Amino acid sequence: MKVNSEGVSASRVYLPADQTHLNLLAFFVAQFPHIAENEWVDRFKEGLILDQEGHSLAANDLYLPNTHLLYFRRLIREPNIPFEEQILYQDAHILVADKPHFLPVTPSGLYLHQTLLNRLKKKTGIQTLSPIHRIDRDTAGLVVFSVNPSERAQYQNLFRDRAVKKVYEAIAPYSEKLEKQLPMTYQSRLEESEHFLQMREVAGESNADTLIELIEINKSWAKYRLTPGSGKKHQLRCHLNALNIPIKNDQIYPILTPYQEYDLDFSKPLQLLAKEIAFEDPITGDLRSFKSLQQLTF
Repeated sequence: MKVNSEGVSASRVYLPADQTHLNLLAFFVAQFPHIAENEWVDRFKEGLILDQEGHSLAANDLYLPNTHLLYFRRLIREPNIPFEEQILYQDAHILVADKPHFLPVTPSGLYLHQTLLNRLKKKTGIQTLSPIHRIDRDTAGLVVFSVNPSERAQYQNLFRDRAVKKVYEAIAPYSEKLEKQLPMTYQSRLEESEHFLQMREVAGESNADTLIELIEINKSWAKYRLTPGSGKKHQLRCHLNALNIPIKNDQIYPILTPYQEYDLDFSKPLQLLAKEIAFEDPITGDLRSFKSLQQLTF
């Protein structure tokens, strides 16, 4: 897999035989109409368009059908995340990282270099790394990566089959009324709302369940242990919000606050931490158990 000096993987595009174009620039402009022509011109100038052997191509090079080319994304401005991830464990099969708040796991939107995946590729030199599960950009804590593409599906199946135990910690308002009901398993049906960023509870058979336990009380705040039995998007955030104890510094629940992409307030991280993860390794048969070194503070 071709990568650049920042550890970012290239994308691959096929040049069909049933098309004709004046040159490579014309092909890319036609193939990706949502990207401006001057952006492709700049990518060619910066050597971000390559042939299969990794040689840089020019915008006016001939269009050769039935071939593949490689191209890299280019971000003019990308938010800088001034927090460092830690590698907690690494062997021939998996890598376990402790992700800081604010850092996306994989490239998307404005984020390319400032992602956990590309930072780890650059740090380790392992270009075949791939996350076998995800956590939100706002959430800190454990993320497990597969090292070998041939083994990736076996690890991903653990999550599909709910054979992974995940434990989170969160800081949210203290509720004396709720304390009397804890520990409890909260269940509801979650579906996407009108806004793609938010999930909502609806009537119907439950498809999400979370074991909620109280760890510590500090005046008007409390620390909770959350053990999800399912893996719905924003499940923990939705469930605590439904119980009228939204997670501290949540910008999505209960009120959706527009992100300030380039002026992030690093003083107010979402107080949600992927604290523990455990599973039986499908390759080695060993019991894997990991714990984040990070701590949520009141």
